[in-house]
Amino acid sequence: MSLLTRWPRNQLCLSDEERRHAVNAVEQAFAATLESLKVDIGLKEMFEEIYVPLAAWILARQRRQEGPLVLGINGAQGAGKSTLFNLLEVILGEGFGLRVVGFSIDDLYKTRADRELLAESVHPLLVTRGVPGTHDVELGVEIIDSLCADDPDRITKIPVFDKSIDDRCPDSVWQEWVGGADLIVFEGWCVGAQPQSEAELADPVNVLERDEDTDAVWRTYVNEQLKGPYKALFERLDMLLMLCVPSMDAVYEWRSLQEKKLAERVRYIYDTQQPTDHLRIMNEDEIQRFIQHYERLTRAMLEQMPEQADVTLFLNENHKIADIRVLKPLRDC
Repeated sequence: MSLLTRWPRNQLCLSDEERRHAVNAVEQAFAATLESLKVDIGLKEMFEEIYVPLAAWILARQRRQEGPLVLGINGAQGAGKSTLFNLLEVILGEGFGLRVVGFSIDDLYKTRADRELLAESVHPLLVTRGVPGTHDVELGVEIIDSLCADDPDRITKIPVFDKSIDDRCPDSVWQEWVGGADLIVFEGWCVGAQPQSEAELADPVNVLERDEDTDAVWRTYVNEQLKGPYKALFERLDMLLMLCVPSMDAVYEWRSLQEKKLAERVRYIYDTQQPTDHLRIMNEDEIQRFIQHYERLTRAMLEQMPEQADVTLFLNENHKIADIRVLKPLRDC
């Protein structure tokens, strides 16, 4: 069955001509990449059945409100959040003429030095980036508010985090966006996450929590962050889209693949004659431990968020979108 039929009737809000224009725009934008990857011709059908209808649905939401639409994209490590944003940016930008800007919650990671101080004052596990409490949430709120401002001359600076050195890049290389936007995309593994109850925090979910958070100080701190600072950040979202992975096993596998790709990029960028002691590429054991920092919230989101997100794209074990759920259909266009 075509995934196009998963979209509610009268929700696509575009003519056949608009659909063809959008499909052509994304095909042309990604033509070189698709050729180099030897992608099969089925990707055009994916554009038509999934990505263009999704973009059209977002466009309809954006047109129904004053000011920019702030879209959150949630998905576990390796789910494809960045790829989805790139597709939506092309379709909505080149296909439908919107000004689209996006950034990741990863861009908001606190510096290595700040996390080391946090590890000393609260709990050693907070030196590892990723969980709520390791991001500069106030900066995230400032960025979204700045992008929402109706000022064509305003310059919004967006930080850049280098995972290969596990630290934030100097502000001289931060991205800059001039003026406002029609669509602001904020993506990240825990975007939109809800806090858990005290009862849910009681039992460890893995070896890391059992052995290194025996008194639950770390996971309680993370939970308190979701109740406070992160709640204020996530309240800036107008709608939430989830890329739902099939299992935690898939998270481990896909995150491992991400690290291998990161290592390949590092080897390409850095000459082999240069010292690489400052680089932080993880091996398989380190990746396993790293993912355990995320496991509690990931499991909770896989269980709860499909019932909360405006749109959920369900991925299968082959990393393909197998089903679509629209929680709150629009009224007729």
